[in-house]
Amino acid sequence: MAPRWPLAAAAPALAIAIFGVIYGSLAQPVLGLGATLLSSLLIFSGSVQFMIAALLLAGAGMGAVVAGAFTLNLRNLLLGAVLRPRIHASALRRAGLAWFLTDEATGLALTSGDEAEEILVRSGLLFYLSWQVGTALGLVGASLESVADLAEAVFPVLFIGLAALACPTINVALRALLAASLTGYVAAVAPDMGAVAAVGAAIVVALPGRTS
Repeated sequence: MAPRWPLAAAAPALAIAIFGVIYGSLAQPVLGLGATLLSSLLIFSGSVQFMIAALLLAGAGMGAVVAGAFTLNLRNLLLGAVLRPRIHASALRRAGLAWFLTDEATGLALTSGDEAEEILVRSGLLFYLSWQVGTALGLVGASLESVADLAEAVFPVLFIGLAALACPTINVALRALLAASLTGYVAAVAPDMGAVAAVGAAIVVALPGRTS
């Protein structure tokens, strides 16, 4: 377990840190420095935090923000239900462990057998620290003119890169990484085409091919 856990958690931790940089750089103009840092410390949910920043930027009211956060967090009910049989702890301890119930940490815990609780805590803590560091770095670089544009350009690439981590074969993983690289290039030279490039890359990765 010892050699496998750090290796399996390293790539998601790096991706989470990069997402944190993007969030910090994009949220700072909307929320301000203090609120951006506080949101990462207290919420620790990239999808919810990006949603909050986007809704506030669009002028949405608090009701829409709360409803959006509630809807996005419904997935944690499913994550908790799937992981529950592997966690042998008191109700109070399980409530504390729920803080680390991210998609990535849950995935690692589900593949760890009897060590699900330990892996959930270890990976969850690592991902939490990665998110805080990324947010802080994003805030530091938010005053740089090109940071926000660069963040928006690489955003679609990260989803493809994360998908590559779960690819069942080397062939599919290489296709995913190649697609991510091409998407990054297109998004960097033509930001308006970033979303189109990401969809095209996803199609390429999904095409039938060798399975071994």
